[in-house]
Amino acid sequence: QKRTLLSSAPTGTQQLAEPLRKPRSSAPRTDAARSAQDVSDGARGRRGEFGHGGRGAVPSGGRPRPPDNAVQDEHGKHLLLAVPKKGRMFDKISKMLRGAGFDYKRPERLDIAHCKDLPISIVFLPAADIAVYVADGNVDLGITGEDIIAESGSDVNMLMELGFGECRLSVQAPVGEITDMRQLAGKRIVTSFPNLTKSFFAKYEDGTPTKVKCISGSVEAACGLGLADGIVDLVETGTTMRAAGLEEVATVLKTQCVLIANPHSQTTAKRELIEVVRRRIAGYLTASRYVMVTYNVHRAALAQAVQITPGKRSPSIIPLEEANWVAVSALVATDRCATIMDELERIGATDILTTALHSSRMGD
Repeated sequence: QKRTLLSSAPTGTQQLAEPLRKPRSSAPRTDAARSAQDVSDGARGRRGEFGHGGRGAVPSGGRPRPPDNAVQDEHGKHLLLAVPKKGRMFDKISKMLRGAGFDYKRPERLDIAHCKDLPISIVFLPAADIAVYVADGNVDLGITGEDIIAESGSDVNMLMELGFGECRLSVQAPVGEITDMRQLAGKRIVTSFPNLTKSFFAKYEDGTPTKVKCISGSVEAACGLGLADGIVDLVETGTTMRAAGLEEVATVLKTQCVLIANPHSQTTAKRELIEVVRRRIAGYLTASRYVMVTYNVHRAALAQAVQITPGKRSPSIIPLEEANWVAVSALVATDRCATIMDELERIGATDILTTALHSSRMGD
């Protein structure tokens, strides 16, 4: 028998796992295996098709319940955070979570992992389904793209933009063939975002509806194969688009990865834990954007030095034993670090060092 994503009854636990065969052995199971096995007999889920993530089963009710040995807070509450199980954002999100202090180990071939020091479980799901899971209350928090949220029409609260996975959903057509959106309205359009596409083209139609066909992959090949007059697809660098002989005609929306929450979860006892998650992620993202620069400079050049390194609020200045010399520490943007070091050296600063930041708490 193959096991797929399963939903729990109130006393059971949902397994979120890659399909795998049921073990033949009758040996006693671990708590994690027992937790993954407990399921609701009636919850078969419904099929959804949202954005570039393709299709995935969405549970019709219930939510995962952590095993008895998972960390709980003083009220017995447990938070579920959904993240993409694979794809271009998987590595960045995993690095961010670990950098933010979420210490977890994902069991082999299972799609759920429990944090060691927080009452939080990380649930690995198809990116296209995460917004629906969060909106339905199957999980409390999720990380996914704004394009996915808009395509699914899910009612969620956006807690913060994460600043990566930035791209745009755009209308594309063969180079030189289309100069106005009205030329494509009413024609054949292939996309992985049917709802957004229909809504966008409706503004340009003159009575003839646009023929929107949804496919889950290799959208850029549709025009070359004669399947479409244009496409609507995500563009990051434009390399794939240009290789397919396409160009952008219009932008449907700009998108990036965001942290979202179920509106109801924020009104319960979980809101404090949700804020802990938000602050940890914000602290890591802030730390990744800055480095600490320290240097020694003569007081005669201090005013210039402070202009070069004003810091996030102000630089820290400490007198040295050597007369008229001070040590300065300040945060500088990572992408300007080399330029700032050059400028400090030019005004006579010495012993210039930079230190990477692992995490932070700066009131973000």
